[in-house]
Amino acid sequence: MKRAGTAWLLAWALVAGVGAQSNSGTWRTYGQNSLGWRYSELTEIDTRSVARLAPRWIFQTGMAGGIQTTPLVFDGLMFIAGPSNHSWAVDAVTGRAIWHVRKSPPPKINFCCGPVNRGFAVHGDKLFRVYIEGKLVALDVKSGSTLWETTLADYKQGYTATGAPLVVKNLVLTGIAGAEFGTRGFIDAYDVETGKRVWRFYTVAGEGDPGRETWAGDSWKSGGASTWITGTYDPDLNLVFWGTGNPGPDMDGEVRLGDNLYSTSVVALDADTGKLKWHYQFTPHDVHDWDAIGDPVIVDLPLDGRSVKAVIQANRNGFFYTLDRTTGKVLRAKPYTKVTWADGIGPDGRPHLIPDQDPTTEGKFTCPGLGGGHNWQATAYSRQTGLYYFGSSENCHLFYKTTQALTAGQWYQASTVEGRPNEHGSGAILAVDPTTGDTKWRFDLVSTPSAGMLATAGGLVFTGDAQGYLIALDARTGKVLWKFQTGGSVSAPPISYALNGKQYIAVAAGGSMLAFALP
Repeated sequence: MKRAGTAWLLAWALVAGVGAQSNSGTWRTYGQNSLGWRYSELTEIDTRSVARLAPRWIFQTGMAGGIQTTPLVFDGLMFIAGPSNHSWAVDAVTGRAIWHVRKSPPPKINFCCGPVNRGFAVHGDKLFRVYIEGKLVALDVKSGSTLWETTLADYKQGYTATGAPLVVKNLVLTGIAGAEFGTRGFIDAYDVETGKRVWRFYTVAGEGDPGRETWAGDSWKSGGASTWITGTYDPDLNLVFWGTGNPGPDMDGEVRLGDNLYSTSVVALDADTGKLKWHYQFTPHDVHDWDAIGDPVIVDLPLDGRSVKAVIQANRNGFFYTLDRTTGKVLRAKPYTKVTWADGIGPDGRPHLIPDQDPTTEGKFTCPGLGGGHNWQATAYSRQTGLYYFGSSENCHLFYKTTQALTAGQWYQASTVEGRPNEHGSGAILAVDPTTGDTKWRFDLVSTPSAGMLATAGGLVFTGDAQGYLIALDARTGKVLWKFQTGGSVSAPPISYALNGKQYIAVAAGGSMLAFALP
């Protein structure tokens, strides 16, 4: 009994330390705090009261759907970054529109997965977002007018931008998309006042870089490793953690022999200079499109009787990882879904490969399938339960390898993928203990996960599904406590905020933003 109490106190001290960032009734950054927890301290809506949760307002954007944003809420306003370069500010209590601006994208632009956008960042009177054609802009909070604009990369070469920026001190950081078009990924930092680039880290090692030897010939020039989901920041270590995408082309590894650094990795960068502190590659020489772009969530954990500064990720390759965030060393690695390509992760951090799992011209059936076990949808970590919540896809695919010549700015995947007849993909919400990698509970979904997660101090986890439901689960057991049919597929993560003493839950569904509160 004494040991259990001591362990609980240690765990609480650890999370209280690393999570001591301000968590008021606002939502000012993509992951709620720079650690990426998506955890709200608000408690008005809890396991007892959530059954009375009801819609308060709905803001209809006029778009058919495709909204994947995490809205920001501060100063009584909600800021919504929409697809195709739309931006809105609405009253966070009533949903009344305050302003709407849009810059039309170029008429001819290639993109992988729709002209989506996943949110804003804020610093002072400036809102930051990316435009699909590969631009970073600063908008005036009060009016939406453009304060400055800079080009990240040339969209005609296949580059696009979709992720929410991250503000770190006086810098605004952003990634890039376009790995399916023969591009070379990077992470950029810009001065928040001027838009001048301060540093760039290329996520594909080039000439003169450590790791250049992991790319055969000139394959690094079209090596992919895009950075299309927001990273996290540890202010104590002054390190930025960012996940990287698949190498290019996706499934023809013969044209890019080697480990292909720094694709399918998490990189730890000095926030001031962009210099690489360490990296860990989850899937060396990836040939299944298993991006490592999931949230690199920062937590302090009690492991083996000591305090460990950790970073955790549910990787697309089907393994859940706990890493030492000071060194990148693997501390825990355990499958959370069906995995047929590897039977474990070795002491050196490299996967133990199962033979003959690469794509072939005849097709190779491999688990997890395209999109991986966990894709990009936002995750959540609860200070209250110590559990990590995320959506798990449980499907497999036939992976076919093809050959394809590189044409600048054009699709460059060298692959096709299909499912087997009568094998329908499914999914679940999992609650995983990051100290062990064990799954504590699961909530089965009708289809693969589409929405992100929100954890709250009210003992709740909120998520959504492709069938249009916003769902509240008991954070300790996974029991459904409430759900609401929104009328549109939920492809975004919920958030929580408070105004005038009342707590709200908000989420994008279809082409609308909805807010809920207690009567």
